[in-house]
Amino acid sequence: MTPKVIIVIPAYNEAATIGDVIERCLQVDGEVIVIDDGSTDDTAAIVRRYPVELLRNEANAGKAASLARGLRRAVELGADIVATMDGDGQHRPEDLALLLACARDNPGAIVIGSRLGDRDAFPRERYIGNRIADFWISWACGYRVEDSQSGFRLYPAGLIGRVDVPHGPERGFVFESEILIEAARVGVRSISTPIPALYAGTLVRPSHLHPVRDVSRIIRMVAWKLISRGFHPRGLWRVLKG
Repeated sequence: MTPKVIIVIPAYNEAATIGDVIERCLQVDGEVIVIDDGSTDDTAAIVRRYPVELLRNEANAGKAASLARGLRRAVELGADIVATMDGDGQHRPEDLALLLACARDNPGAIVIGSRLGDRDAFPRERYIGNRIADFWISWACGYRVEDSQSGFRLYPAGLIGRVDVPHGPERGFVFESEILIEAARVGVRSISTPIPALYAGTLVRPSHLHPVRDVSRIIRMVAWKLISRGFHPRGLWRVLKG
């Protein structure tokens, strides 16, 4: 039986791109939930033009809160797999097929769309920040995780109720890193599959990710988890030996 896939898109002031992203999701037969995170532009008005579900945060609550809300709602609607992607055009809905093919070969895993094979397309500071975050998150997970900062993912619906990941305003991009670690602790691995890295000429605004601030927050989160596990030497050994 074909699994039911619901696409969750957090959006904050994405009026310039959200319509195109939704149209392309619908063309790949995606059922879509958009979480408008207190946008001050026309994001919500544009979303209402389409046959998708719109959830609104009255005030800007951050990406973590929007993702958590969208994931829960997708499960309520009976999703077997929840796809997440950004609303700024950084991810191509057409590449969802690549992630789903990987999911078929790795049932029950989180699937991450990895952009790291397209290194030349990355801004240098973003690539370095991603690789630093990957090392720390891999250590905490106990195996190598590639492109842990990619928001283009598939989550098995059964995972959503099994992990409790903080999602307050300050968690921002930490949420997407922490959920990989908590998933590993309950036996759910993350698998990566290549997708293009879309930066130059495709984005109409700078990324909300701040390479120094957000990577620092991720490292602090991971460090605390490692301390709580006695620095997880077995996990470090697995990552270093590759």
